Amino acid sequence: MENVSRFGHVVMLGPTNAGKSTLLNRLIGQKISIVSPKPQTTRNSISGIITQGDLQAVFLDTPGLHRQKRGIAPLLLRSAYAALGQADVVLLILDAAQYARRLDGLAPDLRPIVKAVGDGRLPVLIALNKADVVREKARLLPVLAAVSEALPAAEIFPISALTGLGVDDLLTALLSRLPQGAHQFDPDEVSTAPVRFLAAEIVREKLFLALGEELPYSTAVTIEDWDEQSKPGLTKIRAAIHVARESHKPMVIGKGGERLKDVGQKARADIEEMLGGQVFLELWVKVRPDWTDDRAFLRDLGLGQ
Repeated sequence: MENVSRFGHVVMLGPTNAGKSTLLNRLIGQKISIVSPKPQTTRNSISGIITQGDLQAVFLDTPGLHRQKRGIAPLLLRSAYAALGQADVVLLILDAAQYARRLDGLAPDLRPIVKAVGDGRLPVLIALNKADVVREKARLLPVLAAVSEALPAAEIFPISALTGLGVDDLLTALLSRLPQGAHQFDPDEVSTAPVRFLAAEIVREKLFLALGEELPYSTAVTIEDWDEQSKPGLTKIRAAIHVARESHKPMVIGKGGERLKDVGQKARADIEEMLGGQVFLELWVKVRPDWTDDRAFLRDLGLGQ
């Protein structure tokens, strides 16, 4: 029997902190999407590529779905739903542990998602993530029932993106639902995102982990210079951390520059792992007043597209 080549886009949707980025990294087998405990870490649709024999899928990790209406939040929401225009399969990721504790939060989170994907036009698979942390598995039954009622045509997979529980079965099901088509990427490619973008995302991840509850959302990172030529075997990177107010600058830098130094060291290590070579990373902090309202700058960051 002749093998059939399949190719398609899997759009990953879900509320904030459901674990989409962790799942994408697990599926790809390496880190291409940044992760932090804070909501709305993902700002752009990050793509990862999986090739298994005759099957190739491009996974799009989208910003978390939310109900906020201030700052860049509406742009992130627009970006998430816009990705559906590329979808061949929809993968909905939900925090099973959260809803096992409070089932009443599930319906309002599902309502806009059902409106977007519940028409049956696209195959929908649902990953009930963090199922491993629910000790009493019977507490998952009301979650399963509510999700099944809201999206009766969807197939549901209890998984753990962190440990890998159930992820292989989920991936097999996703790949089997891809449409027939020729592969568009080499088998060894793992992302369509440029390495400069990924480097900026790594720096931003370290900022999210280092800073407090509010300030991370007022920071952005751009790569100002990328030099692979002046010294063979060494990539020199200059990155700017943009903050919205002058008072934010010392908060990012830290006492004696220690916080910025720590962010730089941790980011450099991850970028070196990504590039497979030595990196010299220079960071500096720039004040860009109210950059979250600067439409041109937001477009340069790729937000809302």
